[in-house]
Amino acid sequence: MITSSTLGQTTVPIVHDMPQLSRIYIFCEKKAPHEEWIKNWSKIKGIFTDIAPLCKALQQAAQECDQNMISISFVPSSSESSKPNLNKFDSSFMYTQIIKEILLSINFEQHHINEFTIYCRQLFAANPKELQNVEKLEQEYYKHLPIWWYTYPCFLYSMLNRSLRMMEVTLIIRMGLFIRHLYNHIAKLHEEQYVGNAKMEPLTVFRGQGISKTDFNRMLQAQSGLLSFNNFLSTGMHRQVALNFARETMESSDLVGILFVMKIDPSIASVPFADIHGTSYFEERDQILFAMHSIFRIGPMEQIDGNNRLWQVNLTLTSENDPDVQALTEEIRKNTYPHLQGWDRLGKILIKLEQLNKAQEVYNILLDQALTDHEKSFIYHMLGMVKRSQGEYADAIACYQQSIELKQKILSPTDANLAASYNNIGSAYDKMGDYSNALSSHQKALEICQKNLPINNLNLVTIYNNIASVYNKIGDYSSALSSQQQALEIRQKTLPSNHPDLATSYSNIGSVYYNMGDHSNALPSHQKALEIRQKILSLNHPDLAASYNNVASVYNKMGDYSNALSYHQKALKIRQKALPSNHPDLATSYNNIGSAYSSIGDYSNALACHQKALEIRLKTLPSNHSYLARSYTNIGLVYDSMIDYPNALSCHQKALEIHQKTLRSDNPDLSASHNNIGLMYNNMGDYSNALSNYKKACQILKKTLPLNHPHLARSYSNTALVYNNMKDHANALSYYKKALKAWQKTLPLNHSQLARTYDNIASMFDNIGDYLNAVLFHQKVLEIYQNTLPSNHPDLATSYNNIGLMYNKISDYSNALSSHEKALEICQNTLPTNHPDLATSYNNIASVYDSMGDYSNALSYQQKALEIYQNSLPSNHSHLAASYNNIGLMYNSMGDYSSAFSYQQKALEIYQNSLPSNHSHLATTYNNIGLVYDNMGDYSNALSSHEKALEIYQNSLPSNHPDLATSHNNIGSVYDNMGDCSNALSYYKKALKIWQKTLPANHPHLARSYNNIGSVYDNMNDYSNALSSHQKAIEIYQKTLPSNHPDLATSFNNIGSVYEKMGDYSKALSYYEKDLEICEKTLSSSHPDFAPTYGHIGMTYSKTGEHSKAVLYCERALRILESSLPASHPHIQLYGNNLEYVRKQM
Repeated sequence: MITSSTLGQTTVPIVHDMPQLSRIYIFCEKKAPHEEWIKNWSKIKGIFTDIAPLCKALQQAAQECDQNMISISFVPSSSESSKPNLNKFDSSFMYTQIIKEILLSINFEQHHINEFTIYCRQLFAANPKELQNVEKLEQEYYKHLPIWWYTYPCFLYSMLNRSLRMMEVTLIIRMGLFIRHLYNHIAKLHEEQYVGNAKMEPLTVFRGQGISKTDFNRMLQAQSGLLSFNNFLSTGMHRQVALNFARETMESSDLVGILFVMKIDPSIASVPFADIHGTSYFEERDQILFAMHSIFRIGPMEQIDGNNRLWQVNLTLTSENDPDVQALTEEIRKNTYPHLQGWDRLGKILIKLEQLNKAQEVYNILLDQALTDHEKSFIYHMLGMVKRSQGEYADAIACYQQSIELKQKILSPTDANLAASYNNIGSAYDKMGDYSNALSSHQKALEICQKNLPINNLNLVTIYNNIASVYNKIGDYSSALSSQQQALEIRQKTLPSNHPDLATSYSNIGSVYYNMGDHSNALPSHQKALEIRQKILSLNHPDLAASYNNVASVYNKMGDYSNALSYHQKALKIRQKALPSNHPDLATSYNNIGSAYSSIGDYSNALACHQKALEIRLKTLPSNHSYLARSYTNIGLVYDSMIDYPNALSCHQKALEIHQKTLRSDNPDLSASHNNIGLMYNNMGDYSNALSNYKKACQILKKTLPLNHPHLARSYSNTALVYNNMKDHANALSYYKKALKAWQKTLPLNHSQLARTYDNIASMFDNIGDYLNAVLFHQKVLEIYQNTLPSNHPDLATSYNNIGLMYNKISDYSNALSSHEKALEICQNTLPTNHPDLATSYNNIASVYDSMGDYSNALSYQQKALEIYQNSLPSNHSHLAASYNNIGLMYNSMGDYSSAFSYQQKALEIYQNSLPSNHSHLATTYNNIGLVYDNMGDYSNALSSHEKALEIYQNSLPSNHPDLATSHNNIGSVYDNMGDCSNALSYYKKALKIWQKTLPANHPHLARSYNNIGSVYDNMNDYSNALSSHQKAIEIYQKTLPSNHPDLATSFNNIGSVYEKMGDYSKALSYYEKDLEICEKTLSSSHPDFAPTYGHIGMTYSKTGEHSKAVLYCERALRILESSLPASHPHIQLYGNNLEYVRKQM
């Protein structure tokens, strides 16, 4: 910092201790008044009254700064690692070795110095002094030696050191000729001064400088290892001079002063060095100059004068035979395209290391220097590779096409070099999701190669693999498999049976079978790949980990979660041993294990694994990297499974934000994010936002994919799901059929995705009351699973459960119970004892027992389900709330209203704490509570609860949504029980109106609505309308239900009741007996539904004077209720009163 004396007195105390500030200079008219106060501030280096000495001081400070900022790399000794790991040390070590090798391989010419001076003129256009130096360089370059130019006080010294320190690739290329000349000059002097001189004794030279505290700690840890100076290195013969330099650096608080004491044996030196006295511009200086990339062994380190910020470090120049140097050099050379020459080698290395901006700089410079179409075509091809790696696929294609245009001028149309460009264009189109152009480009490459190469040439394999990859993405798995098998055939004919590329082919084929859902073929393919790799690779090789993951994925799909988890953990174990702790492949392993835990319902461990993966990726990847989006998606899916929809939605939105910043607007990954967000909104009951996101997803896919692509089919299914939840069954069924049509054109007949679509269509038929068609489609699902899955696969259990639910709805309780028990048996054999799917089976069995009137067994199974949820889920999980609701409904049916109310309140509390205030689950629970109040005769609270439910539905659903009809129906029922026939009829009619608009004309809900309306008319003594309404209900039931369905029995009972009130006892008894006949065929003899039927028959017989029959039936009614309901239940008192009445009539 330069400051005036007046300003300095106020400013220096403020800024003096800032670590960024190392020197302060006072510039003023008089020294004397300020010499005293500056003694308090160590960073003030002097008072200057003239500009010339100030500039000289600044020049010296700049040189010291250059000296301190020389690039240094540290490499631990071989005792710490048996084999060098290029990921674990400073990349500048590798770069400088490669650059040295490249420079020594290039034949520089005069035009290179001309291009450099043109560049310098542009750079120093506003600096007259340096322009003079540029002019001098241009006119006199060959009049002076390179070391003279290196030490001459101009821009060359600082420019060269900065370019090597900062790895400014563009500048290094421009200075390449000078760096080569300088290196050769040092080597020539070295040969003259030391080679063949038998009397030459070992030398000791010195260097003083400062290094950062970070570098100092790294040097301490690398003691006995290697230290590399990556620039050209100046040293001196005088210890004290070097020590003074080291002391001066201590004035900067963030530096440690180092005196390097270097022992050199000229007879075995690994790098050229020379005494430049007499060659340097400063002839009087004694200096030893080392060529770039000089490597020393770190010896003892000790404090100087007990100062922990001033150290002597003893170094020994390594020999060419040093084992660590040899191993390191060989490892670097082996991994950095040693067969290539010149700057192309550096460009490819930079692409490999994902230093893409630097790679682009290299090729842009080379393009400027290119003289022929051949050179330009190659460079455009490489720029295309850079752009593709940067994700700029359109630019990549443009570069490849420029390369092709140039190649077409100088090559034949069937030259293999053209094929390489077409192949890369195909890969870029593939990344853009433009699969049509991708396939076309790869096929052009294949045609060229087939004309030029033998049929078993291995270059064809790459193209077949690329073509297979595109077919795989568009869902044409048959063509994908064919291409992969062609690749395998070539490899089988040309490679040894244990060659790793054969393992790759088997792995690729396994992946296609996996995508086809053909797991029985996928597993052996991946196992063949694993067997080959186990024979030829080390136990910790990353490719083994990849094979373990592939095998695990197939086991997961087959429902063998134990093996899946085991293989994923084997993969993780390998990667933990072979890779750094933050390596991206570790993140992949954690993701895989997380998914395996999700499959077995262990969401806590799943979440922990996915969060570990995210942590690694946040530390190692750019903030907008697609893998971060994947991690957020995976975490979102786990939160979804845990019913934590707000956190799930947040994660999926983060994924979408990343995709929106990095992908084209029609990229399929954007569609996937919209799908996930749509799913969350759907689960939260926000159907408007759900539908909006699903439609965005669909629009994206339609722009880029064939109309029958699997992704579009999934999008149709998602859209159908929302329409289903909105009770828009017509649109839902339409979209499911679109999905089915797409799947049927692209998948084998037994593919699991077809099964899922049949399942969705079955659910739609269920929703519209067409239970027979629902059973039919669920059985299609079961048939596919039975043909493709192991007998204990969880998907089979799901299928049995779905079939059981349909049988329950058509009152086929025997088949319903049998189906649910098969599902339970599978779950018990394959899942942990607390898995939620077990609870689902228990709930389903409970539902059948409930329908059978066996409340004791029903309650027992529901409590088993609740116990599982309590042991495996968070206390506010919605499954717990649903379980409380089920148990509450059961107690309600049993007349234990206190217990019913308690469980419904527990459910309500969970929903209130975890769901939005307008969520449908809250409305359902208010309705359930209203039913309990209604049965307790507390009509005021019943009405209040049902009205809360109605309010939620009105605020969140379309005006014709069937759930609104349910609420109107419930409110009508309360008014009915209160004797308020007018309001009851009004609400029942509102419900009917909605159902008539939204449901098929024969839906069972309409029949129930007509029954309710008929009952009100009955209570109003309007028997004509009552009879008409009940008969409408009967007509619907007779068209849609089996002849012995309980709902038909209810309708017969209702009509009998009307005839009884009309005094037509004969018809009344006829209908009651029809009711009784159905009950006797479908219900157990102690089922509570017998009670009202017996009761009505008994009271009707009483009215006809047949008192003995009346007593018999009334006794039966009371006996059933006493065996199934608590003694305090009001129905027991009512039926007891009826029995007493008919007895008195005798």
